[in-house]
Amino acid sequence: MPTHASRSTTPRPGAQRWRPRLVAGVACIAGGMMVQPSTFSQTDRGLTAVPGIKVGHHTLAGRPTGCTVVMTEDGAVAGVDVRGGAPGTRETDLLNPAKSVQEVHAIVLAGGSAFGLDAASGVMRYLEERDIGFDTRVAKVPIVPAAILFDLGVGDDPTIRPTADCGYRAAEAATSGPVAEGNVGAGAGATIGKTGGAGRAMKGGVGSASISLPSGLVVSALVAVNAVGDIIDPDTGQVVAGVRSEDGRTLADARVLLRAGRAGQSRRGENTTIGVVATNATLTQAQATVMAQMAHDGFARAIAPAHTPNDGDAIFALATGVYDQPINLGTVGALAAEAMADAIVRAARSATGIPGYPAARDLQAGR
Repeated sequence: MPTHASRSTTPRPGAQRWRPRLVAGVACIAGGMMVQPSTFSQTDRGLTAVPGIKVGHHTLAGRPTGCTVVMTEDGAVAGVDVRGGAPGTRETDLLNPAKSVQEVHAIVLAGGSAFGLDAASGVMRYLEERDIGFDTRVAKVPIVPAAILFDLGVGDDPTIRPTADCGYRAAEAATSGPVAEGNVGAGAGATIGKTGGAGRAMKGGVGSASISLPSGLVVSALVAVNAVGDIIDPDTGQVVAGVRSEDGRTLADARVLLRAGRAGQSRRGENTTIGVVATNATLTQAQATVMAQMAHDGFARAIAPAHTPNDGDAIFALATGVYDQPINLGTVGALAAEAMADAIVRAARSATGIPGYPAARDLQAGR
């Protein structure tokens, strides 16, 4: 008998009702049975639909930048997959399945380029104050991997960037409620569509989405989108936001520019899409790593081009182990890619324009 999967995301503004998409050439399979989608749920929690996960943002006032913290205070098995040519990360080697530590207590996503990695120190302080961390007998050491994106060129003062205080405040703000999206946290200074240069780019941001199966399996995603490429809605194949025409009024479509040989070069290291996928399933660290690897398919579906030499794309994967039924790892990974693609589109549609960088809603309003 076929089962029905439901996405706990509200309908994306202007999007058609979701249609099943092929994943690696076949529809999603759960436990050997075809998974067919139902209509969208009218409630939306995003990443926090996975029990045991909290999300907090802190957005700086001086210029558009900030940090986003994913809290797993009870610990969660974690993996990571880093792609693109310009990554900025912390503690990713620790997530190699061959290493000793298997669980993390938080993940930090931040703006501010490499300076933003300091936000993880504030999250460590927050957790240490609450006696949360890896027990070394002499102290509990919070395990807090992190990744950053480049937004120093957005706004007037590049010396304003996330610090340890930003991470601490984001941890304080963390909640299991619906995830705020758009120009918040790590997505505050995010921009997209830079194949035509910064003058034709648009505003990116934070997006989050989740998929729930009737069995109780939940797979969710959160992403801060600061890509070189355009954002594509996989349901329609249409550009949501990205490089604009020379007059700035319409979308040029990076795919068209690439095929015509008219795509320019964005500057190295000034981009990057970073995110987290999570599930309530019980996974090993090796399985969580596979989940992170498969989730990158969501980047490829919703960003064109993705994983360029000028992006530092990274995805962390978390498994809380609340759902203790047997799972098909291929299904979990395929759903992670679906949720990630949804979250990317939501990030573009939730963003609001700032000086020099209109958002998707601005171009739609101008039509």
